[in-house]
Amino acid sequence: MAPKKLPVRPTTDMAKEALFNILNNLYYIDSVSVIDLFSGTGNISFEFGSRGCTNIVAVDAHFGCVKFIKSTATDLELPIDVIKSDVYKFLGRTKLTADIIFADPPYDFTQEQFENIVNLIVEKQLVKEDGLLIIEHSKQTKLENHPHFSYSKKYGGNIFSFFELNHTDSEEEKEEE
Repeated sequence: MAPKKLPVRPTTDMAKEALFNILNNLYYIDSVSVIDLFSGTGNISFEFGSRGCTNIVAVDAHFGCVKFIKSTATDLELPIDVIKSDVYKFLGRTKLTADIIFADPPYDFTQEQFENIVNLIVEKQLVKEDGLLIIEHSKQTKLENHPHFSYSKKYGGNIFSFFELNHTDSEEEKEEE
């Protein structure tokens, strides 16, 4: 159980189960790579790990969250690399790519802050081909107008917006046409 003093809003069990039902129909969870942004208590990272995923990176800026995830991952023997970093700084400098990037920023982020997450991930091509970016947000945030938006699913007060970032439209291919 996560310490009560952490500044988090964990994904509800209902929403998490629904999300993993979707992902299980798209991927073999034990063969994907995952980056969990704004990982908080590590709830999503632990779920991936418990389903056999062995390539998980959790990123959070809060020392208490990072400490909790590291400790719990060790106790549960889950292969989670934990990085203490501001997510925007991490995205700006990372060379890591993943099949699935999950982001659960604070619900009070501005529209621009949410869109900047998508834009940075697109610009740096951090999602592997045929991968997904999934952003959890409230109904007040509208992401469906982003050019890479694919679809969203609502579960209670949680919305998961899915973005497909296929790289088939790369500049090299455009030049060849």
